[in-house]
Amino acid sequence: MDITLSKSRIEEAAREAYSNAASLTGGANADYIPFLANIDPKLFGLSVMLPDGTAFNFGDTGYKFGIESISKVPTAILAMRQHSPAGVLQKIGADATGLPFNSIFAILLENDHPSTPLVNAGAISACSMIDPKGDSDAKWKAITDNITDLCGSAPELIDELYKSESATNFNNRAITWLLKNYDRIYDDPDMSLDLYTRQCSLGVTSAQLAAMAATIAAGGVNPLTGRQVFSREIAPKITTLIATVGFYQHTGDWLYTSGIPAKSGVGGGVLGVLPGVLGIAAFAPPLDSAGNSVKAQAAVKYFMQSLGLGVMNGDRVSITG
Repeated sequence: MDITLSKSRIEEAAREAYSNAASLTGGANADYIPFLANIDPKLFGLSVMLPDGTAFNFGDTGYKFGIESISKVPTAILAMRQHSPAGVLQKIGADATGLPFNSIFAILLENDHPSTPLVNAGAISACSMIDPKGDSDAKWKAITDNITDLCGSAPELIDELYKSESATNFNNRAITWLLKNYDRIYDDPDMSLDLYTRQCSLGVTSAQLAAMAATIAAGGVNPLTGRQVFSREIAPKITTLIATVGFYQHTGDWLYTSGIPAKSGVGGGVLGVLPGVLGIAAFAPPLDSAGNSVKAQAAVKYFMQSLGLGVMNGDRVSITG
């Protein structure tokens, strides 16, 4: 079935999704990272971007929040840019663990590889893969430049969040050294963990994340700059990773009810990619028991359902002016 949507209808659906989710209550800020516990829980933003750069923004879309686990997406892209999708598959893998994002047990079960770059173990491993080896400053520049290319504007390190994360990342320290034991860290372990912690502490807006999502949806072409950020072959690979593990052990439920591959973060963000059609991002700090934003999830689901869209529908979608 062919679906034709006008930009005005997409804008209307986004506005309705924002209004519908804005009144929701429930959830709580992440409290195991002290900085996140103190973010205003009333903040809420929803952003949609089309491949031609048309953007629709509602609410607090200019507020910079902690990107957290959504940072795993751009660094996985960078690892594929530098080492090819096949190289990432060989050194990290692409399988969902079915276990929590920070599971140590998953590493013990699958010690031959860290499973996927979109869980903590695989993301730390991906940071260790980034070139140039052995140079923390140059690796950090590569990571942040890549995010800038994807968003069309630069992220900003939230230093207080970085300090808060560094002081409480005991589980990730254990993950890092267990990976080292299985030869799945490809650079200095402490450096790799620090890079991962820093990238999680970057501040971004929902508008920036929507641009990143739209860049993926457009096969690597940034809608704002027109630049081919990564090769087209990477787009379906990263979208597949997002679709299979973006909400960790609740990914199946998410994809079943929303119809869109999406990645969540405990900072309150959700990034969604509908290939060839649009990118969407939402932000609200209060999380459900699984660690996903209550309002952001609801807004993205409402948007998708109101337009009758879904990555598994097999529809061809056309957007008119």
